[in-house]
Formats: sequence, structure tokens, C-alpha cells
Amino acid sequence: MKYVLVTGGVISGIGKGIIASSIGTLLKACGQLVTSIKIDPYINIDAGTFSPYEHGEVYVLDDGGEVDLDLGNYERFLDVTLHSDNNITTGKIYQHVINKERQGDYLGRTVQVIPHITDAIQQWVENVAKRPVTSDGLEPEVCIIELGGTIGDIEGMPFVEAFRQFQFRVKRENFCCIHVSLVPQPKSTKEHKTKPTQASVRELRGLGLSPDLIVCRSELPVNSFIKEKISNFCHVEPDQVICIHDCSSIYWVPLLMEEQNLVEYLGTRLQLTIPVPRPRNLMRKWKALANRQDHVRKEVIIALVGKYTQLEDSYASVSKALQHAALACSYKMIISYIEGEELEEQMKDTDPIKYHKAWQELCKSHGIIVPEIGRASCRERV
Repeated sequence: MKYVLVTGGVISGIGKGIIASSIGTLLKACGQLVTSIKIDPYINIDAGTFSPYEHGEVYVLDDGGEVDLDLGNYERFLDVTLHSDNNITTGKIYQHVINKERQGDYLGRTVQVIPHITDAIQQWVENVAKRPVTSDGLEPEVCIIELGGTIGDIEGMPFVEAFRQFQFRVKRENFCCIHVSLVPQPKSTKEHKTKPTQASVRELRGLGLSPDLIVCRSELPVNSFIKEKISNFCHVEPDQVICIHDCSSIYWVPLLMEEQNLVEYLGTRLQLTIPVPRPRNLMRKWKALANRQDHVRKEVIIALVGKYTQLEDSYASVSKALQHAALACSYKMIISYIEGEELEEQMKDTDPIKYHKAWQELCKSHGIIVPEIGRASCRERV
């Protein structure tokens, strides 16, 4: 079993989920059997009790598990069926260890973060990585692990320490660390700044994990000078610095990674059996999908009426389903998010501007969809 750990630095919400999904997509295209694990350092047992404004939608798996929305990205990108255990939280780990302590499994010893919590994390990862996620029941060969949050967060420290130990447990040729960091470009200077990435990598290395690859996230493409600067200050080769700028569609991310020879590096670093030379049409269908999304001209407007419309991720699966359906029909999907309360009669008296604007948005749409979340007034939605 090969393990690829994806960590993040500087800020959260940097796109680790899409990058982890894209790495898995490339490896799967090369014939590898891939599974994914998402680690969330919060103390909640799962995402089921979260408000959608906390972390976006709660994604529900086939086995009924209520998990982070990143697992939805994994399933869509990799075409796999994940299990609730593929989402690890601090709450789950502590509950597991405390239950063992209550049963006397530790034989009266003092239960501590090291080694008991860190050992539980490592054992959980090893067990879940072997579970089949495809209909053929075959055991995966590569496990992509996304560590949520940002390096340096106090709640993520036990997981970082667990993986520091894990890299020796499974041996170097079976473990690879990829660090995703922000490379900002202040408008005042109009040049990319590498100091945040340098500091983030330094902190990660100080915790015992040396990144094999650094993925630089930026608004605009990063030039070769900045790439070499990151290489020099972060102790990696220039070809180990992968640059991913903001794209018109997330479907371009695997293609950008392929262009920068990610597959070749992982094949060598993890000793993977990857065909050489690779098929010329390796990502042909994926590229066609990305190009198709960029070139559709006809538009369709769908009004999404709900309670949590201030955060678009609250309805991530609904919006993805609409976008995929529109793309299949060669249409560009435009989703108009409308707060349900703004359509009610009392809003006409309290805030007539919001009321009329909401109804104007609703009337110019081609269709309406009303997702069911929570116990908001049925009348306000319908």
C-alpha cells in the first residue's frame, strides 16, 4: 500500500480537497486502484450536527455516514463509493481510545496522546486504506490522505505527529508528503511573495515531515523565477514545485498537474507500476470535459431557494448535479441563490428592496429548485 499525505499551509480553504482528488484522478488514469481519507481535526464525531455555514454541506455517503463535503469531491473525481470511516475526526479517535480504556484494554496504563492517540490514528488509516471502494471488491493500491486545517493548528498536532511516526512505520518508499501553500500576489507590488510558503514549509519540517512536493496555489500563474526561489528556500528540486493557479473550472487542475510531470515523479518516488511511455490519450476524456465546460455558450438560469444561501457550499452537491446536467445538455449553468425568507409577504413590509429583488431574480429564472435542509418553514420555500 502506498500513502500520499496532503497537508495545507498559510490559510485553510486553499483547495487541498480538489488537489487531493486530482492526484487520485491522475493515478487512477494510470491504472492504480485509489482510495481517499479525509481527516478533520475538530472534536465533533462527524459533520451531521454542523450548520451548513460552518463547513458547507453535510455530504451523506451510501452507508448513511454524514461527512465533510470533500468526500463528495473524492467520489465524483474518482468514481468510488467511500465509507463513513474514510472521514476521520478527532472526536472519533478520542471516542475509540476512551472506549478501549473503559474496557480495560490498556491494562491500567496511563492513556496519553503519545503513543495511544497517535497509534490509534495510524491503525485507523491502515485499516481504512485496505477497504475496497469499487464494485469489483479489489483492495486499493494507493491511499490519498487529506489532513484538514492548516499546519500549526493546535488541534491538528496529534495527526501531524502520527504521520511523522507513520512514515517510518510504512517505510519511505511507501509514503509521500505533498504540501499545499498559498503564494499571494499583493496588488501594491504585483509580484508573487514566497515568504508565507517558506514559513509554512519550515514549520512543517520542524514538526518532522519534509514535503516531497510543494503545490503553490495562486490567483495568477507563477513564473519560473518564483518557482526556483521556492525550490531554493524550501529544500526541494524545481520539478518538485507544482504551480496551480485559479482556473475557469476545477476540471483543469488534474491537467495542470499532468503537464508538470506529477505522475512521473510519484511513479519514481513511490515505485509505482506505471506504463512507460504512458498512453497518449491518458486524460483525453478529462480534457474534453474541461474544454466543453469552457466553450458552452447557451445559458440556463436556475433559482435555488433555500435557508443557507449566503454560503454556496451549503448546497454543493445540488449545484454540482445541476452543473453536470447542464453540461451534458451543452448548457452553461447559472445558479441564482435566493434566501427563502426574502420571498415571504412580511418581507415586503420590513425590507421591500430585498423582497422585490428576490422576486425579480426568481421570475427571470428558467427553473426553480428547493433543497430540503433543516426545518425551515415549508411555506417560505414553496
